[in-house]
Amino acid sequence: MDHGRLSCGIMFLLFALFSLKDMVVTSSASSPPSEKEIPVTKVGLASNIGPSLRFFYCYSCGYKKAFEEYQMILTQKYPIITVLGDNFDPPFFHLMFAKFLSVAKIVLIATILGGLNPFQFIGCNLPGWFQWCQSNKLYACMMIFFCCNAIETTLISTGAFEIVFNDMPIWSKLETGRIPQPNELFQIIDSHLGFGKKPGDIDMFENIPT
Repeated sequence: MDHGRLSCGIMFLLFALFSLKDMVVTSSASSPPSEKEIPVTKVGLASNIGPSLRFFYCYSCGYKKAFEEYQMILTQKYPIITVLGDNFDPPFFHLMFAKFLSVAKIVLIATILGGLNPFQFIGCNLPGWFQWCQSNKLYACMMIFFCCNAIETTLISTGAFEIVFNDMPIWSKLETGRIPQPNELFQIIDSHLGFGKKPGDIDMFENIPT
């Protein structure tokens, strides 16, 4: 087997695998909320009543970990509250364009590695930039892959960490520019529940990422 073709095949397989991973992440940003809901506490499951606290976070920003830490803390401190988490969906156009890029980069990389000339089907001469890409396959494919990935990440990253208590917004990172500290969130929840905050309850929870 020709070593050049084998190398191109391996390169394409690697790019395809990484792109498939990115497409899965992009799809998770638009999947229905029911698919991403975190299991609630036994109290919430058993009775299906009482107050609820829902987090809407940017999955691609890595805020799922922050939500999971908050969920653990809140279910311990407020067992009567049902704590749920969903991805904060990016704008529809951004999401669709990110999905388009995921497919387009694979097609373009396959065309370059295969040495194909798609422009002949529309009666055009091969552009100079495409000739350069086919002459520098590895560099061109890496540049296309990473540039498209950067654009996709920018499109689906909302930076959101929104908190809703009983369908009432109580915190918005999009407005404040930061994730709330535990003591801030406890005070807000206590004010809605009518509870008094006990001194010393939050000392162990000060390392939530912001």
